Amino acid sequence: MRLMSAAVVALSLLATPVFAQSEEDVLAQIENLHGESDAFGEAFAALQDAFLFDNPTSIADLAFYPLTVRANGEVYDILEAQDLVDNFDSLLTQETIDGLSSQDFGDLIVTSDGVGFANGALWMSLVCIDDGCAETSWGIISINN
Repeated sequence: MRLMSAAVVALSLLATPVFAQSEEDVLAQIENLHGESDAFGEAFAALQDAFLFDNPTSIADLAFYPLTVRANGEVYDILEAQDLVDNFDSLLTQETIDGLSSQDFGDLIVTSDGVGFANGALWMSLVCIDDGCAETSWGIISINN
């Protein structure tokens, strides 16, 4: 019985998001769960620069469409980058923007579904670009204000 309890606890730990303490820990988790951790580092830097320099176009270019955005108590399906750019101020709250602008690499949420920023306000994942998944890219898959 004691062994079964230990197994249940161990499995529950594997199912929860990992809040890494260092950049190396985060990259190792990303590599283990998704691969392409170096490409993630580049996407992270591009996203953070876009928020720091208030560049909605660069943010929109990092997303995959249709993009699900939860804002203002509603769920929006953003069909293309220009829709996100045109409605940026109403689709992202200042709290989300502030959280993304100051995101520390060690506080990212790493799960099998992707990588969460700002306590899950934005999620990125490694997405297959072609049918055979020979080409992949990290990109924004959802925004949750």
